[in-house]
Amino acid sequence: MGRCRDCGAWNALVEQKAPTYPSSAGARFPAPAAPPVSIVDVAAASDPRQASGIGEFDRVLGGGLVPGSLVLIGGEPGIGKSTLVLQCARAFAELHGAALYVSGEESLQQMRMRAERVGALDAGLMVAAETDIERILAALESVAPALVVVDSIQTLYDGALESAPGSVSQVRHCAGLLMRCAKASGRPILLIGHVTKDGAIAGPRVLEHMVDTVLYLEGDRHQDYRLLRGVKNRFGSTNELGVFQMREDGLAEVRNPSALFLNERRAEAPGSAVVATMEGTRPLLVEAQALVSPAPPFGAPRRSSTGLDPRRLALVLAVLEKRARLGISTQDVFVNVPGGVRVEEPAADLGMAMAVASNLKDRAVRPETVFFGEVGLSGEIRSVNRPQDRIREAARLGFRRCVAPACGTPRGSDELEVVPVRDLAEAFAAGLAASAS
Repeated sequence: MGRCRDCGAWNALVEQKAPTYPSSAGARFPAPAAPPVSIVDVAAASDPRQASGIGEFDRVLGGGLVPGSLVLIGGEPGIGKSTLVLQCARAFAELHGAALYVSGEESLQQMRMRAERVGALDAGLMVAAETDIERILAALESVAPALVVVDSIQTLYDGALESAPGSVSQVRHCAGLLMRCAKASGRPILLIGHVTKDGAIAGPRVLEHMVDTVLYLEGDRHQDYRLLRGVKNRFGSTNELGVFQMREDGLAEVRNPSALFLNERRAEAPGSAVVATMEGTRPLLVEAQALVSPAPPFGAPRRSSTGLDPRRLALVLAVLEKRARLGISTQDVFVNVPGGVRVEEPAADLGMAMAVASNLKDRAVRPETVFFGEVGLSGEIRSVNRPQDRIREAARLGFRRCVAPACGTPRGSDELEVVPVRDLAEAFAAGLAASAS
């Protein structure tokens, strides 16, 4: 059967042999290899995490690699997945011992060329060009590396199965063998996964359920910035964000992403506002740009957002129209966050509203001012989490004023003035510069 009649998926039918059991009913449920024990009697790991040598990678993982964990890394072709794991394997080998990089897509000579380009030549980095899972497991037993990288899981196969590499049964079976190997040996394993046109990990959905951590490397291929984001992490938060910059010698960590995203901002241009957002425990300042122009006389006005939640944009525009009496219903509105960053938290509502009002009124935002706060349906500015971290980051980058919700926002300091606001009218009075006329 080519297509499933229930879900409509193609090539989802997998042949499985039914297990055979002896006639004795007791043999069907054998005794466990190890009896259950109380969780308080389980010995705690002496070293729960191992640093990978790349700070931004460790941040997204929650502090480092957990021994015995299985990490799946996905992303579009050419985004830098292989480069990132190769640099990670080299750095890990310097700290903890030999690392094995298994590639099913490149030859040994091609891997050496890439390692020379990114400066990853190290005696502790072992490489193998192999796709047979049985041979890979045998190599793990003989080499006993501290870290294993498999590029990619869709290229592996087991000769005991009749299906082709990359099929549902092969991917699920090979991932299961690697998972058992990681748990039994205590060594972390990094898997690279192909993605579909929709951006999801290719193969069966069970693959993402089997692994401990799922990371996505994102970014615009026409820009140099790459964002590493976690969507599943059994050992840490999924809200952390790692920022890298693609260079000729590989991916370089960005220690101060806020300054990087704001270095090309024109402070005097109407329609530009700086937003203090949070990515996990990291405060991040980004620029929210807005362009408001008259819509054509026929047809509905356009609403476009890049890097911001389109549903939050629709909500903010409706509040500006109803509560702030801004004539936006006949205007095309375009909102953008430069640098490839995606902001999803409601704390960006106030900065988005300030950027739209600034461009519509043709009045620039007051210089050295940063914004954060959630916009309610009544036009009120509501409190957000971790305001002190946002204020501290703004002061560190040289901002002098911060327009923030009146409720729950701490006081400012000698370096930065905090202006509490309760609604949009107060926010416009505090954040917009005087009219040029």
